[in-house]
Amino acid sequence: MSYSFFDQFEILRLITIHPFGNLDISITNATVFMFIPLFIFLFLFNTNSNNGLVVPGRYQSVLEIVYTTVDDMVKENIPDGGARFFPFILALFVFLALMNLIGLIPYTFTPTSHGAVSFGLSFSLFFGCSIIAFGKFGLDYFSMFMPAGAPMAMAPFLVVIEFISHLAKPISLGLRLAANITAGHLLFAILSSFIWQMLTAGGMIAVAGLFPLAIALFITVLEIGVALIQAYVFCLLTTIYLNDSIHLH
Repeated sequence: MSYSFFDQFEILRLITIHPFGNLDISITNATVFMFIPLFIFLFLFNTNSNNGLVVPGRYQSVLEIVYTTVDDMVKENIPDGGARFFPFILALFVFLALMNLIGLIPYTFTPTSHGAVSFGLSFSLFFGCSIIAFGKFGLDYFSMFMPAGAPMAMAPFLVVIEFISHLAKPISLGLRLAANITAGHLLFAILSSFIWQMLTAGGMIAVAGLFPLAIALFITVLEIGVALIQAYVFCLLTTIYLNDSIHLH
Protein backbone atom coordinates (compact mmCIF):
# COMPACT_ATOMS: atom_id res chain seq x y z
CA MET A 1 0.00 0.00 0.00
CA SER A 2 1.57 3.26 -1.14
CA TYR A 3 1.76 6.21 1.21
CA SER A 4 1.54 9.84 0.21
CA PHE A 5 2.52 12.84 2.31
CA PHE A 6 -0.87 14.29 1.39
CA ASP A 7 -2.72 11.46 3.13
CA GLN A 8 -2.60 13.48 6.35
CA PHE A 9 -4.97 16.01 4.75
CA GLU A 10 -7.56 13.44 3.63
CA ILE A 11 -11.04 13.99 5.01
CA LEU A 12 -12.54 10.70 6.22
CA ARG A 13 -16.20 10.04 6.96
CA LEU A 14 -16.54 8.55 10.45
CA ILE A 15 -20.33 8.50 10.63
CA THR A 16 -22.32 8.79 7.39
CA ILE A 17 -25.54 10.79 7.70
CA HIS A 18 -27.84 11.53 4.75
CA PRO A 19 -31.12 12.72 6.27
CA PHE A 20 -32.70 14.12 3.07
CA GLY A 21 -31.58 12.72 -0.25
CA ASN A 22 -28.26 14.21 -1.28
CA LEU A 23 -27.92 16.33 1.85
CA ASP A 24 -24.68 15.16 3.48
CA ILE A 25 -24.10 16.07 7.14
CA SER A 26 -21.74 13.20 7.87
CA ILE A 27 -19.34 13.43 10.79
CA THR A 28 -15.75 13.48 9.53
CA ASN A 29 -12.32 13.69 11.11
CA ALA A 30 -12.45 17.44 10.39
CA THR A 31 -15.68 17.68 12.41
CA VAL A 32 -14.14 15.88 15.37
CA PHE A 33 -10.99 18.01 15.40
CA MET A 34 -13.06 21.19 15.29
CA PHE A 35 -15.18 20.11 18.25
CA ILE A 36 -12.18 19.08 20.36
CA PRO A 37 -10.80 22.67 20.48
CA LEU A 38 -14.30 23.88 21.30
CA PHE A 39 -14.54 21.62 24.35
CA ILE A 40 -10.99 22.55 25.41
CA PHE A 41 -11.89 26.23 25.08
CA LEU A 42 -14.97 25.80 27.27
CA PHE A 43 -12.86 24.00 29.87
CA LEU A 44 -10.01 26.54 29.82
CA PHE A 45 -12.24 29.55 30.31
CA ASN A 46 -14.69 27.93 32.68
CA THR A 47 -14.91 30.24 35.68
CA ASN A 48 -15.32 27.24 37.98
CA SER A 49 -11.90 25.92 36.98
CA ASN A 50 -10.19 29.29 37.41
CA ASN A 51 -9.78 30.43 40.99
CA GLY A 52 -8.67 33.92 40.04
CA LEU A 53 -5.74 33.89 42.46
CA VAL A 54 -3.99 37.17 43.25
CA VAL A 55 -0.67 35.38 42.70
CA PRO A 56 -1.49 33.31 39.61
CA GLY A 57 -0.19 29.82 38.99
CA ARG A 58 1.05 28.59 35.63
CA TYR A 59 -2.43 27.77 34.37
CA GLN A 60 -3.86 31.16 35.27
CA SER A 61 -0.75 32.94 33.97
CA VAL A 62 -1.18 31.40 30.52
CA LEU A 63 -4.83 32.43 30.43
CA GLU A 64 -3.94 35.96 31.49
CA ILE A 65 -1.28 36.20 28.77
CA VAL A 66 -3.80 35.09 26.13
CA TYR A 67 -6.44 37.46 27.52
CA THR A 68 -4.03 40.42 27.66
CA THR A 69 -2.64 39.75 24.17
CA VAL A 70 -6.07 39.69 22.58
CA ASP A 71 -7.25 42.66 24.64
CA ASP A 72 -4.28 44.76 23.49
CA MET A 73 -4.88 43.68 19.89
CA VAL A 74 -8.50 44.81 20.01
CA LYS A 75 -7.72 48.12 21.75
CA GLU A 76 -4.95 49.01 19.29
CA ASN A 77 -6.87 48.17 16.12
CA ILE A 78 -10.42 49.07 17.18
CA PRO A 79 -9.86 52.01 19.55
CA ASP A 80 -13.47 53.22 19.38
CA GLY A 81 -16.13 50.66 20.24
CA GLY A 82 -13.88 47.63 20.03
CA ALA A 83 -14.72 46.23 23.47
CA ARG A 84 -17.90 44.60 22.17
CA PHE A 85 -15.84 42.51 19.72
CA PHE A 86 -13.35 41.30 22.33
CA PRO A 87 -15.22 38.06 23.31
CA PHE A 88 -15.51 37.10 19.66
CA ILE A 89 -11.84 37.78 18.86
CA LEU A 90 -10.72 35.93 21.99
CA ALA A 91 -12.82 32.87 21.08
CA LEU A 92 -11.58 33.01 17.48
CA PHE A 93 -7.93 33.20 18.51
CA VAL A 94 -8.12 30.33 21.00
CA PHE A 95 -10.15 28.22 18.56
CA LEU A 96 -7.64 28.68 15.72
CA ALA A 97 -4.60 28.26 17.97
CA LEU A 98 -5.94 25.03 19.46
CA MET A 99 -6.81 23.58 16.05
CA ASN A 100 -3.34 24.39 14.76
CA LEU A 101 -1.56 23.02 17.84
CA ILE A 102 -3.59 19.82 18.06
CA GLY A 103 -2.81 19.18 14.40
CA LEU A 104 0.89 18.90 15.30
CA ILE A 105 0.21 15.73 17.28
CA PRO A 106 0.90 12.60 15.18
CA TYR A 107 -2.16 10.85 13.69
CA THR A 108 -4.40 13.85 14.26
CA PHE A 109 -5.99 16.17 11.71
CA THR A 110 -5.66 19.92 11.14
CA PRO A 111 -8.94 21.43 9.84
CA THR A 112 -7.30 24.79 9.07
CA SER A 113 -5.17 23.12 6.39
CA HIS A 114 -8.33 22.76 4.29
CA GLY A 115 -9.72 25.61 2.25
CA ALA A 116 -13.28 24.66 3.21
CA VAL A 117 -12.48 25.60 6.82
CA SER A 118 -10.06 28.50 6.36
CA PHE A 119 -12.05 30.13 3.55
CA GLY A 120 -15.29 29.37 5.36
CA LEU A 121 -14.02 31.36 8.34
CA SER A 122 -12.58 34.20 6.26
CA PHE A 123 -15.67 34.67 4.08
CA SER A 124 -17.97 34.43 7.10
CA LEU A 125 -15.97 37.23 8.72
CA PHE A 126 -16.07 39.21 5.47
CA PHE A 127 -19.85 38.98 5.23
CA GLY A 128 -20.17 39.75 8.93
CA CYS A 129 -18.08 42.91 8.53
CA SER A 130 -20.18 43.91 5.50
CA ILE A 131 -23.41 43.45 7.47
CA ILE A 132 -22.03 45.59 10.31
CA ALA A 133 -21.05 48.32 7.83
CA PHE A 134 -24.43 48.24 6.06
CA GLY A 135 -26.24 48.35 9.38
CA LYS A 136 -24.36 51.46 10.45
CA PHE A 137 -23.94 53.41 7.20
CA GLY A 138 -26.57 52.04 4.85
CA LEU A 139 -25.93 52.83 1.19
CA ASP A 140 -23.11 55.18 2.21
CA TYR A 141 -21.12 51.97 2.65
CA PHE A 142 -20.42 52.02 -1.11
CA SER A 143 -18.56 55.32 -0.75
CA MET A 144 -15.56 53.36 0.48
CA PHE A 145 -14.98 52.24 -3.11
CA MET A 146 -14.39 55.85 -4.20
CA PRO A 147 -11.43 57.54 -2.46
CA ALA A 148 -12.19 61.06 -1.23
CA GLY A 149 -10.88 63.84 -3.47
CA ALA A 150 -10.37 61.59 -6.48
CA PRO A 151 -11.46 63.06 -9.87
CA MET A 152 -14.78 61.74 -11.17
CA ALA A 153 -13.16 60.86 -14.50
CA MET A 154 -11.18 58.19 -12.65
CA ALA A 155 -14.23 56.85 -10.82
CA PRO A 156 -14.89 53.79 -13.06
CA PHE A 157 -11.30 52.60 -12.71
CA LEU A 158 -10.97 53.38 -9.01
CA VAL A 159 -14.24 51.71 -8.10
CA VAL A 160 -13.26 48.52 -9.94
CA ILE A 161 -9.80 48.48 -8.35
CA GLU A 162 -11.15 49.16 -4.85
CA PHE A 163 -13.88 46.54 -5.28
CA ILE A 164 -11.37 43.88 -6.38
CA SER A 165 -9.03 44.72 -3.50
CA HIS A 166 -11.99 44.55 -1.12
CA LEU A 167 -12.93 41.07 -2.33
CA ALA A 168 -9.29 40.01 -2.08
CA LYS A 169 -9.35 40.47 1.70
CA PRO A 170 -11.20 37.24 2.59
CA ILE A 171 -9.30 35.31 -0.09
CA SER A 172 -5.90 36.38 1.23
CA LEU A 173 -7.03 35.85 4.82
CA GLY A 174 -8.09 32.25 4.24
CA LEU A 175 -5.29 31.42 1.80
CA ARG A 176 -2.59 32.64 4.20
CA LEU A 177 -3.86 30.41 7.00
CA ALA A 178 -4.34 27.27 4.90
CA ALA A 179 -1.09 27.65 2.93
CA ASN A 180 1.13 28.17 5.97
CA ILE A 181 -0.38 25.28 7.93
CA THR A 182 -0.26 22.92 4.92
CA ALA A 183 3.32 23.83 4.01
CA GLY A 184 4.51 23.30 7.57
CA HIS A 185 2.85 19.90 7.87
CA LEU A 186 4.24 18.73 4.53
CA LEU A 187 7.76 19.83 5.45
CA PHE A 188 7.53 18.06 8.79
CA ALA A 189 6.17 14.85 7.22
CA ILE A 190 8.87 14.76 4.52
CA LEU A 191 11.66 15.38 7.01
CA SER A 192 10.30 12.80 9.44
CA SER A 193 10.17 10.16 6.71
CA PHE A 194 13.74 10.95 5.71
CA ILE A 195 14.93 10.72 9.33
CA TRP A 196 13.16 7.39 9.86
CA GLN A 197 14.79 5.89 6.78
CA MET A 198 18.22 7.01 8.00
CA LEU A 199 17.74 5.72 11.55
CA THR A 200 16.53 2.31 10.35
CA ALA A 201 19.33 1.96 7.79
CA GLY A 202 21.87 1.02 10.47
CA GLY A 203 25.60 1.68 10.63
CA MET A 204 27.01 5.13 10.10
CA ILE A 205 23.86 6.24 8.27
CA ALA A 206 21.88 5.75 11.48
CA VAL A 207 24.42 7.84 13.38
CA ALA A 208 24.23 10.53 10.70
CA GLY A 209 20.46 10.49 11.15
CA LEU A 210 20.86 12.09 14.57
CA PHE A 211 21.69 15.42 12.90
CA PRO A 212 18.40 15.72 10.95
CA LEU A 213 16.65 14.46 14.10
CA ALA A 214 17.92 17.56 15.90
CA ILE A 215 16.66 19.64 12.97
CA ALA A 216 13.25 17.96 13.30
CA LEU A 217 13.09 18.99 16.96
CA PHE A 218 13.87 22.57 15.95
CA ILE A 219 11.18 22.46 13.24
CA THR A 220 8.70 21.17 15.82
CA VAL A 221 9.33 24.24 17.96
CA LEU A 222 9.10 26.38 14.82
CA GLU A 223 5.78 24.81 13.86
CA ILE A 224 4.37 25.54 17.31
CA GLY A 225 5.35 29.16 16.77
CA VAL A 226 3.77 29.17 13.30
CA ALA A 227 0.55 27.69 14.70
CA LEU A 228 0.26 30.52 17.24
CA ILE A 229 1.42 33.25 14.86
CA GLN A 230 -1.07 32.27 12.15
CA ALA A 231 -3.90 32.37 14.67
CA TYR A 232 -2.68 35.77 15.85
CA VAL A 233 -2.33 37.18 12.31
CA PHE A 234 -5.79 35.91 11.35
CA CYS A 235 -7.33 37.65 14.37
CA LEU A 236 -5.21 40.77 13.86
CA LEU A 237 -6.47 41.20 10.29
CA THR A 238 -10.00 40.49 11.50
CA THR A 239 -9.81 43.40 13.95
CA ILE A 240 -8.51 45.66 11.17
CA TYR A 241 -11.40 44.68 8.90
CA LEU A 242 -13.86 45.23 11.74
CA ASN A 243 -12.40 48.69 12.38
CA ASP A 244 -12.75 49.54 8.69
CA SER A 245 -16.38 48.44 8.83
CA ILE A 246 -17.41 50.57 11.78
CA HIS A 247 -15.39 53.61 10.67
CA LEU A 248 -15.87 53.18 6.90
CA HIS A 249 -12.21 53.41 5.88
